[in-house]
Amino acid sequence: MCDLRVGESCLHDLKRVPTALFDKPYHSLAFYLPRAALDAIADDANAPRIRDLSYKPGAGVNDVTISGLGSLLLPALSHPDQANPLFVDHVLLAVGAHIAHTYGGMRPVSRPARGGLAPWQERRAREFLRANIKRGVALKEVARECGLSVGYFSHAFRHTLGVAPHKWLIEQRVVLSKEKLRDDGLSLSDVAAECGFSDQSHLTRAFRQTVGVSPGEWRRALQR
Repeated sequence: MCDLRVGESCLHDLKRVPTALFDKPYHSLAFYLPRAALDAIADDANAPRIRDLSYKPGAGVNDVTISGLGSLLLPALSHPDQANPLFVDHVLLAVGAHIAHTYGGMRPVSRPARGGLAPWQERRAREFLRANIKRGVALKEVARECGLSVGYFSHAFRHTLGVAPHKWLIEQRVVLSKEKLRDDGLSLSDVAAECGFSDQSHLTRAFRQTVGVSPGEWRRALQR
């Protein structure tokens, strides 16, 4: 018997077939972390693989990292059509790494400092992201194109280009939208669809955050 408070987390090992009885309505966010994901995180950190997690079954834990990362995903879950797969992948990778370190006792073995992408990897990553600018891609797809693990690619991309892959992709969509906005025959909805945004409001938010004005204002200034 235990009370769970807002923001607390519970860990369960599905090998133990956990069951629970909830006697009140509640909202929850569930993360499913496969064994293969833990193995990949440990391998990427050059650390021994994790056998079991250390936790008390059924007990609530005030883990601000998990609750914070979960909160980051709520807008994407509310509007999945606007969710950037690269962003979602980054958050999930962070959740997995936190679980491995905090509850799995993962401690990386010392290794040479990581650098950035090789020139051919940077070129391939840019080409692949631009080629899929409308549909979006998963982080593991881009990493695979560069012959790297997801964790290493994420670090190397940021090291080389200064931003995370999902941020870079949004910036490229905004750059493309500027080109499309020069065509007076395209409505803002048309521009949004051509550039990989889910709708006009999605384009407007991303454009304003990057450029400082709405796409409509930018187009009118261009015409003047």
